[in-house]
Amino acid sequence: MAAKENDVEVKILSPAAAQRRQRLVTKDGHCTLHTPPAPGSPATWLLYLQDVWGTVVALRWRWVILAFCTSFLAHWLLFACLWYLLAHLNGDLMVDHDAPPPDHTVCVKYITSFTAAFSFSLETQLTIGYGTMFPSGDCPSAIALLAVQMLLGLMLEAFITGAFVAKIARPKKRAGAIQFSPCAVVGQHQGETCLMFRATNMLQRPLVDVNINAVLYQDHGDQALYQSKVEFQLDNLGANPCPFFIFPLTFYHQLNRQSPVYQALQEGSATHFELVVFLSAAQEDTGESCQKRTSYLKGEIEFDHHFATVLRLDTLGQYKMDMSNFAKVLPDTTNSKAEVDKEYVVQINGDGSERVE
Repeated sequence: MAAKENDVEVKILSPAAAQRRQRLVTKDGHCTLHTPPAPGSPATWLLYLQDVWGTVVALRWRWVILAFCTSFLAHWLLFACLWYLLAHLNGDLMVDHDAPPPDHTVCVKYITSFTAAFSFSLETQLTIGYGTMFPSGDCPSAIALLAVQMLLGLMLEAFITGAFVAKIARPKKRAGAIQFSPCAVVGQHQGETCLMFRATNMLQRPLVDVNINAVLYQDHGDQALYQSKVEFQLDNLGANPCPFFIFPLTFYHQLNRQSPVYQALQEGSATHFELVVFLSAAQEDTGESCQKRTSYLKGEIEFDHHFATVLRLDTLGQYKMDMSNFAKVLPDTTNSKAEVDKEYVVQINGDGSERVE
């Protein structure tokens, strides 16, 4: 199939004509490239260790919970060993704690075994209050060890609590409510041949300052990737960000001879390309920015099609969204006569055309 724009014919290859290759970015926005360490560079594990905070926040929840439990358990065991060692060196394990010798000062009451030392370490860290076990004010070593455990324990709690809060509040989770159409289309928009894709915000909470950036990765046969910027716009907003994202938006890129996508879409072109789209938006309630990515291969572009109408105005004057049409594409019938419907269809963001009963 083909479309004409300013007397220039543009055709797209069928999926079978393109060589099957692994995509750079998955449909849900994950990068498939894995960078091995360069010669002479630090080991990968060392690089992750240098950025402990970012590593912990980026971990999956199951690993974060495992790290949480392991770190606290290791902390309790470490200081249980130190308390037991202190009791051993002070000779507290061999005396009667209820009636110690007059010349002997018990550092911690009733630490007579490792189990008791672990219990004391646990009570100290969690500040749950001492019962029969308590440190003596006449033993400087016990007071010093108690201060060290409390300081390190507070640092550990602050780090773990901060990691939990940061992981829960990550803007990345908000980006999960943004969805792209599974395919892009080439069709007519305002008398021009355009490449189009659609995005929607699945939550009722609106996003603001929506920006679209797109990069075309091309392989001209030399196994090297060439990058080209692809400009998409939203209706008459041009390059300005969309101030309000509450209903599905259709973004357009005009296909002309200056477009980097133009040559790649022509019939007979052996160029392999992948169009990666980046949608950035700010959360209205927090102001934090989030980003969602997707990509389109040559076989995921429908030619001479347009997106079905999602937003309609019913006879009561209320806007209705039919999300079953979000990913639906229809043959481009710009020059055909459509049958008159019984309800109004309002042209919002280039979807549909205004029809009246």
